Amino acid sequence: MKIPRLTTLASIAVLVVLALFPVIGVPLNWLNYLFIFFIYLALANMWNLLAGYTGLICLCPHAFVGLAGYTLAIGTWVGVPFQVGLIAGAAVAALFALMISYPAFRMKGIYFAIGTLILPEALKAWFNFWRPVGNAYQGMGAGYSVKGVAGVTLGDQYWLALAIAAASIFLVYIILRARLGLGLKAIRDNENTAASSGVNIFRLKLISFLIAAFIMGLAGAAYFIFSPRIQPTGGFTISWLLLPMMATVIGGEGSEEGPIIGAAIVTFLRFLLADYGAWSLFIQGIILVIVVVVLPRGIAGLLRQVGAYRFPQKLFQAAEGKIHKT
Repeated sequence: MKIPRLTTLASIAVLVVLALFPVIGVPLNWLNYLFIFFIYLALANMWNLLAGYTGLICLCPHAFVGLAGYTLAIGTWVGVPFQVGLIAGAAVAALFALMISYPAFRMKGIYFAIGTLILPEALKAWFNFWRPVGNAYQGMGAGYSVKGVAGVTLGDQYWLALAIAAASIFLVYIILRARLGLGLKAIRDNENTAASSGVNIFRLKLISFLIAAFIMGLAGAAYFIFSPRIQPTGGFTISWLLLPMMATVIGGEGSEEGPIIGAAIVTFLRFLLADYGAWSLFIQGIILVIVVVVLPRGIAGLLRQVGAYRFPQKLFQAAEGKIHKT
């Protein structure tokens, strides 16, 4: 029981220290970097929940982000407070996931991945011509600005992103230690065996899908408070898929610490390669391929292997020292 208690106390301490950053005068650039890191971490945690623990290679996170962002923006145009718009955007993303779940789950493997990849592109095309509010010069491909967020400070945005990231970590932690997590792992390992053992495949997949869509939508809506304008090319860009996917794969798919490590690396790469424009994603793609080839279990897997090697070695050295003493 000591290790879980120490881990819990350490996690709380880190969370408290991070929450104090805007108060103690941390430079604004650092708050900016950490805000992006928290958003990527929340997205990566949810993509890891689907791909790493449920076996669903979901390629439509940008659909959830875009729908949540548009719900937030259009809500502010009709007088809805942005705080309500945040939750409404996440709810719309989850509702969309519910609508597509039945036909999507009938597809398996690569067919499920391709089917989910098509959806954001269809939404992007549709929003290019959609104009629900305003005059002829508002909406469509030009997008919408988010109203009523001018008074929201970077510190407020930082705390919001921190809360979402912490909630995503806590959710995954709880899910993996509940019956839901056991069922999801069984589905990932062998869906037919899980079904024959009495696992309700559709229900468990649906629960994880809705949770992931809600948190991804919440993170996406929070981002469009930070960058208060949404348009089809930004809301439904494939970057919202590639970034959490890269973070999960680089960090270590199917591990709780993997998305944290990967999100930190992806955030660093984003700002490091910002001046390279379109080449940025290409360079990150090369890095991803190298990691997949060299470290198929990600950095977290490498750390576990090193730890598993050193721990028995230390035990052997300690035992050998005792033998020599005797």
